[in-house]
Amino acid sequence: MARAKRSAGGGTGLMLWLGLAALVVLLDQIAKAVIVRLFRLGDMHPVTSYFSLVRAHNRGAAFSFLNDAAGWQRWLFTGLGLAVSAFIVWMLRTHPTQRLFCFAVSMVMGGALGNVVDRLLHGYVVDFLQFRFAWLAPLFPGGYFPAFNLADSAITLGAICLILDELLRVRRAG
Repeated sequence: MARAKRSAGGGTGLMLWLGLAALVVLLDQIAKAVIVRLFRLGDMHPVTSYFSLVRAHNRGAAFSFLNDAAGWQRWLFTGLGLAVSAFIVWMLRTHPTQRLFCFAVSMVMGGALGNVVDRLLHGYVVDFLQFRFAWLAPLFPGGYFPAFNLADSAITLGAICLILDELLRVRRAG
């Protein structure tokens, strides 16, 4: 039985989830290419009173963690993104029938690889989505949430879906 389950994950189901991750990478890279072509570093184009398109470079991780390090973080986060992606492929192969779980980890993998591509091409990640809300002012200067991109959004969606998947699993077990 375990053998059949494992082989099912290696076929069409695995390709579907890898295709979803690839789609995330593709859309993320297209959006970043447009921003790089149309914006200079630091440019901001307000779309609404609370949302702007910007061009920002992040050499670090989330919230610019390690952004000002000496450059070693580029390779650390590249290696981490590749290792996480390899682990996710293994998880997709071993849990092919768990749709929400597979969706979640595919989104995380697509986002991670989208940012890996940036690190390899540019040495930094291109961010371009910026939100500003007055209630964020105590946490972020001027209420500006740190800029992010589609890859980051996919990672966040994947993390939310992983939490939801676990809550549903616990609920079914109880």
